Amino acid sequence: MEHHYEHFWLDPKFWVAVSFVIFLLLVGRLAWGKLTGMLDARADRVRAELDEAARLRTEAEALLRQAEADRAAALAEAEQMIANARAEAERVASAAAAEAEASAKRRERMAMDRIGAAEGAALAEVRSAAAEIATAAARSVIAERMDATADAALIDRAVAELPRVLRA
Repeated sequence: MEHHYEHFWLDPKFWVAVSFVIFLLLVGRLAWGKLTGMLDARADRVRAELDEAARLRTEAEALLRQAEADRAAALAEAEQMIANARAEAERVASAAAAEAEASAKRRERMAMDRIGAAEGAALAEVRSAAAEIATAAARSVIAERMDATADAALIDRAVAELPRVLRA
């Protein structure tokens, strides 16, 4: 059986419908608040992650620039070290050449000294031989030409000249 009410607001179905709508509105509002809160939190997380990613990218770019600058500095330092090594090698080579030249001059001087010493020794030997030959020749000439009377005359003359020679 169906009931007809004089006014629709007196019908319990109306109030059930109104309470259902109010319930839906309250639940919808709470759900909407939680849903928007979750979405806002997610948006904040995404924004934070994007900010972190941007910060990390900036740091990575800065590190890349620093690494490139370090690499350029290392290359410049390596080139400087190579230049220094070449200069040092040239200096050592010129010093070695100068030392070799000085050594050659010392050896030449030593050889010339040896030659001079050998010449001096040979000259002394020749003089000594000449003196021995001259002595032997003089001895033989004196032995042939000198007799006792000539010997006594020479001695007397030498003794007589002795005071004059000693004064001079």
